[in-house]
Amino acid sequence: MESYRFLILGGGMVAGYAARQLLEDGVPATDIGIVSADDVPPYERPPLSKGLLLGIDEEQDIYINPPDTYGKGGVGLHIRTTVQGLDIRAKTLAAGDQEFSYERLLVATGATPRTLDIPGSELPGVHYLRSLDDARSLRQAVDTAKRAVVIGSGFIGMEVASAFAQKDAETTLLFQGERLWDSFMTPELSAYFARYYEERGVLIRANDSPQSFAGDTKLTAVRTVSGETLEADAAVAGIGVVPVTDFLEGSGLSIDNGVVVNEYLETGAPDVWAAGDVANYQDTLFSRRRRIEHWDNAVEQGKHAARVMNGDRQPFVHVPYFFSDIFDLSYEYWGDQQGADEVIHRADWDGGSIAVFWLRRGRMVAAFVMKRPDEERDAVQRWIRESTDLSGHRPALGEPDSDIAALP
Repeated sequence: MESYRFLILGGGMVAGYAARQLLEDGVPATDIGIVSADDVPPYERPPLSKGLLLGIDEEQDIYINPPDTYGKGGVGLHIRTTVQGLDIRAKTLAAGDQEFSYERLLVATGATPRTLDIPGSELPGVHYLRSLDDARSLRQAVDTAKRAVVIGSGFIGMEVASAFAQKDAETTLLFQGERLWDSFMTPELSAYFARYYEERGVLIRANDSPQSFAGDTKLTAVRTVSGETLEADAAVAGIGVVPVTDFLEGSGLSIDNGVVVNEYLETGAPDVWAAGDVANYQDTLFSRRRRIEHWDNAVEQGKHAARVMNGDRQPFVHVPYFFSDIFDLSYEYWGDQQGADEVIHRADWDGGSIAVFWLRRGRMVAAFVMKRPDEERDAVQRWIRESTDLSGHRPALGEPDSDIAALP
């Protein structure tokens, strides 16, 4: 049996950054273990749908920690190891004929893609994107496909469609909603990005979804519910993810849209924490539970959980954040627009300098920012974090040329 003072279950970004934090805080490397189903050490996820697909990044560029972090005299790294069960009383993990014991455990198993259960879904040429293996396969498709269909208009779908189009593939973005990413974008933002994609050759097909994939030995077409047949060498489904918790059923941990934790990322079981995509945590800034599937959350929760496990018990207080790169654009988003009762657009639509502010009772709760000054980026984070009353500044917020960074 392998025994560790700090054991991290999962090999994603939480694991990489939690291990780094523990090392920076003086924990001996040999006291730390990582048990991962992946076949490589922890790595960054954003490049999988960005630079890695386009050949800008290489695999060796995306690992979180140097190679000598692991191995003899370093952090114990157990890859290709799938855990079947957790015994919180014995403080052990079972993984086939292997067993691990811990003093303190961090559950960081992440999430897995939702898949399409339709005819032809097992054909070569049908892709999902979550792991480095997925990215390897998809990178080859991006380099070689002449026609691609991307299913789903969330951030993965939009980034992957951008990659195919930049490689000159005939690209279709296929999704069920009335407009592009309608669960997140305002109608104005959806219209802006739809035009942007169409100007770069992407065919936007709203209100439709795949009914089946066609082909004998490999994908040749996507047949849609509306009756269309879209020729395709590659199809990518970006339709969301689900937290990896199946093996925890019956363990005694509370499972509800992930592993339920409090504001300290504690599970309620002795010496067990959870962080990242798998953690359903109490957000004290917005007074609600949430589970976030983005890079920044995995990084910050991984570091925070490590500090709490090592004795610095502070609540996790953090403005939710994500970013995306598409074509030659990069945008950022902070906060949570749920419950907003007002939206203000601060935009030069022709120039692509755009900010969208979501307010609730005059206080900013979320912001989308693209091509805006750094001072504005800093200001919106402060306003959200401090719940600043901006009700007297609405006209300035909506005027693209006004100086709002100095507002209270």
